[in-house]
Amino acid sequence: MAFIEAKDGTQLHVKDMGKGRPVVLIHGWPLTGDMFEYQTLALLEAGFRVITYDRRGFGQSGHPADGYNYDTFADDLASVIDSLELQDVSLVGFSMGGGEIARYLSRHGDSKVSKAVLVASVAPYLLKDASNPEGVDASVFEGMKEDIRKDRFAFLQSFAKTFYGVGLVTSPMSQGVLDWSFILGVMASPKATIDCVDAFGKTDFRPDLAAFTIPTLVIHGTADKTVPIDPAGRAAANGIAGAKLIEYEGEPHGLFATAPDRLNRDLIEFLG
Repeated sequence: MAFIEAKDGTQLHVKDMGKGRPVVLIHGWPLTGDMFEYQTLALLEAGFRVITYDRRGFGQSGHPADGYNYDTFADDLASVIDSLELQDVSLVGFSMGGGEIARYLSRHGDSKVSKAVLVASVAPYLLKDASNPEGVDASVFEGMKEDIRKDRFAFLQSFAKTFYGVGLVTSPMSQGVLDWSFILGVMASPKATIDCVDAFGKTDFRPDLAAFTIPTLVIHGTADKTVPIDPAGRAAANGIAGAKLIEYEGEPHGLFATAPDRLNRDLIEFLG
């Protein structure tokens, strides 16, 4: 456990475990690097070196008043990779974390990266507009921000149920996981929580897709109500040359907890 200093001095909380080939796991909103509990254990047992970190504004990283945009997030990822002197690293981004990978590759290149995995990722573009008719209406993101301002704690509890597909027969989720997710979510800065809705909801990563010149795996649930598969997973796979898409039939957004065994197998097979 350590802290790495970003370009602007923000402290990023990092966990670096194992001694094999490095894998950086980039978490989703509004959680922390600890969301990858199931994946971290499986990857360590498979012989990988596993690095997780808390995005600025979340978890135990610094909570600055600004900087919640993908250029800054990509530079933060670069700070982690450079500070740990990682080479031949695989990047796995869940949800919002997929955007970090896309912007990192377009800003910093792939000289240190061997493979990329987008899991339920927001890339390439979520916002519904004339160029993206299958996207999410802007009113959804505005409503999220309004609900967070009104009662962030109630929002997090409600959001988790959709996130994990509570009520779906295929995805029974324990109260323990819901409570754990709430704990991770409330660790975030409320400013970061709100600002990141615009970041992941309105950032267009379509120009970044050309930077994916490494083997790329896309994994997405067909029942994802948080990040719909059509403007996200399927569009990413279509836009990234040579990308492989695996669809998890009937699975919601929170694949890391609703289908951990399958996700771990797919990750290890691809990364191995």
